[in-house]
Order: sequence, then C-alpha cells, then structure tokens
Amino acid sequence: MQDTETREQNIALAYISASILLAKEPPLLIDEWQEAPILWDAVRNEVDRRDSFDQFLLTGSVSPLDENAKSEIHHSGIGRIARMTMKPMSLYESGDSDGTVSLQDLFDGKNAAASSDRNLKDYAFFLCRGGWPKAVGLKEEIALEQAYDYYNQLVNTDFAKAVNGGYSPHTLQRLLQSYSRNISTSASKAIIRRDVGNETFSEKTFDRYYDALKKLFVIDDIPAWNPNIRSKARIQTSPTRQFCDPSIATAALGLCPQDLIDDLKTFGLFFESMCDRDLSVYGSAMNGTLYHYRDSNGLKADAVIHLRNGKYCLIEVKMGRQSDIDSAAEHLKELAQIIDTEYMKSPSFLMVITAKNAAYTRADGVHVVPLACLKP
Repeated sequence: MQDTETREQNIALAYISASILLAKEPPLLIDEWQEAPILWDAVRNEVDRRDSFDQFLLTGSVSPLDENAKSEIHHSGIGRIARMTMKPMSLYESGDSDGTVSLQDLFDGKNAAASSDRNLKDYAFFLCRGGWPKAVGLKEEIALEQAYDYYNQLVNTDFAKAVNGGYSPHTLQRLLQSYSRNISTSASKAIIRRDVGNETFSEKTFDRYYDALKKLFVIDDIPAWNPNIRSKARIQTSPTRQFCDPSIATAALGLCPQDLIDDLKTFGLFFESMCDRDLSVYGSAMNGTLYHYRDSNGLKADAVIHLRNGKYCLIEVKMGRQSDIDSAAEHLKELAQIIDTEYMKSPSFLMVITAKNAAYTRADGVHVVPLACLKP
C-alpha cells in the first residue's frame, strides 16, 4: 500500500472491492495496511469465511489510531487477528551474539559457562549501527549511515503522518536529542521539556509529540515493575526512557562508535539501552514482559523479565568493571530478599549483563553474562 506505482490503485480497490485484493494466494502480506483501514474488517470477515488461520500478515510502520481510522474499523479482531509488535533485530538475530547462554536455560536452573570474543569497539559499533535489518552485513561506514537515514526520514517525513496537528522539525530534533541525553533514566516530562529549552514547548505539546513518537514505534519506554515486597519503601512508577533502538539516540546526538569509547559514562547508558532492546525481544519470545524496578531505598533492577507463568528474573547492567559487577550482584541479592514470597515466587535467577568476555556463575549464584552471549 506504499509502492508509489500501485498505492493509489490498491487503496481504491480496498474501498471498492476488498475481496479482490484479498483473493491472492495465502499467506498474503499487506504492507502499510493502515493506508486503507477498511482492510481490517475485510480481513476479519475473510478469515471467518475461510475458517483458517495463517491467511494474512498486516504490517505497518504507524499505528492507525486517529479518529478517521477508528471510524472505519468496527470489529476488534479478537479470535481472528493476533497483534505482534515487531522490533529491530537483537544481537542474536543479527548474528552478533553467539547465543551460548540461553535465558530459558537460566530459568530452568542451569549455570552460565561461555565466552565471547566481542570487545568494546564491537559493542560501540553495534550500538551506532542499530538492529536495522538492511544495515546487517554491510561495510561499517555504510552500515552506520542507516540509522542517520532513519532519523532524517523520521524528522522530515514520517513524523508528519503521525502527529495530530502541525509540528516544528527543529523542535522535534531538540526533543529527540533531549530524550537521547536522558536515555536509560527515569527522567520526568518536566526534565525533558526543560532540556528541550523551548519556552513554547508546553506539556500539551510534549504529549502530542510523545504520542506521535509512540504511534510510530520510535519510543519504547520500559514500564515499572510493581512486586509484593516486605518493605515500606516507595516503589517508583516512572518508566525508563528508551527508544526502540539505541541507534536513534546516537544519530540524534551525532555520535559515532569512537565518541562512545571516549565517554564511558555515556557509553554505559547507551549499552543499557541496547540490553533493554535485546531483553525485550528475548522476553517476548518467551511470553514475557520487560520491566524495571527502582524504590526509595535505592534498590533497583535495570531489567525484570516477568513470564506469564509467574517466573521472573532480576537483571543489572554493568559495562564490566569488577567492583561494579560485585556491587550490582549485592544489590540484586538484597532486592531478592525483600520479595514477599507469601504472595509471589522468588526470582528464578539474578544476572549481571556485561560487555566483557566471560560468562560464568558466581559462588553466590548470580550469573555474569556478556550481552553477546545471550539468546532467548
């Protein structure tokens, strides 16, 4: 529905006689289906008529949530259409993680024992390249351009399709840069708005831009985990600010791999973002959801993968300094101790993800695993 040569004809056909459009040999993939929202009901009816699954794939880069689209969709699709959010590729999917440590194995009680030959330069490149399929396998200089192409397309073209009302490309750039500077933190809307530095950028305008970026699947904040704990600590509910891929942030700030290596503090925040991207993908493949945890006593878990069966794990992310790994492991054990096991299970495992080479299980049971060793 986006091909310039056939777009208008296919949209017209969808409204005149969708059954002709859907009469192709299954499975039929309709890309950018939201250009003709009427297709949703047509597909639902056709699935009922055929009484068979695996007939259609409806893909789109924009969630059709505007009022015009809603008026054309009369049925939810429950029982006929399953929703799946596609994400950029994880390191395992792009072939950059060897997958020698399986999250499922850790949930099953196995230990971690593996090694990776990836180094800081590799991780810096993976961050700036991103998980964009067309970038994988290209020469480094060309691969790094893909994230900039995506960013420029977003600012100059795609955002206009999703935002409700007009927008300023300059203000959008400032917002994306502010979001990038606050990546992997729980920065409030007020902090981000203040960082944008535009007096006319009101809370209402922020919400309008934010909603459009969510609609375009650009922003992918990590929600807070709310467990039962034996503590009077106040659990923080602010999300962790993240993009669907950390390369959007590096492109917004104009960073290259060497810039990250020269600033390890910034590198650490961006590395956590890449970990969140991969853990979100792996967790989804295991019927799980990714959260984060922070409380008023200073305890935190950068990531919590909570499965539908009630099992969960607590994860911290550290680049690799041994003192940081030791501290993270102690904090994870302290957090595990305050979980109220009368109301929920104990964590299946505790893990520190690093950018180092060795994957191992410590004497206290905490797993230490390089990101480039992980798979679902």
